[in-house]
Amino acid sequence: MLEEAIVRYFHFLGILVLVSALVCQHLLMAKEITPAQLKRIILIDRIYGVGALIVLSAGLILWFSVGKPPSFYSGNFVFHIKFTLFLLAALISAIPTIFYLKQQKSTQNIIVPKSIISRP
Repeated sequence: MLEEAIVRYFHFLGILVLVSALVCQHLLMAKEITPAQLKRIILIDRIYGVGALIVLSAGLILWFSVGKPPSFYSGNFVFHIKFTLFLLAALISAIPTIFYLKQQKSTQNIIVPKSIISRP
């Protein structure tokens, strides 16, 4: 029972890290990004990745090891929807990550494509 509580705690902690990193990235977004801002965004993007790994690993541990039996989650369509949405979000978040890493060594201001920035 204690193991399940600890894993659930890490699962929720990972979700909070994900949301916090997304909010921080959103606040730092602009049409033009200076190299200093880009370094901050890359750091926050790495924190986002760590949060995603925590959520994924804790979720898999909950699914296969502790808590309810795996058949409880495997037979639940809501679980499948959540897992699919998580994987879809991971794939979509790879696009900005690749862009940031390609621009990492730039010494000039970077103009961010509209596909990455969503606000005016």
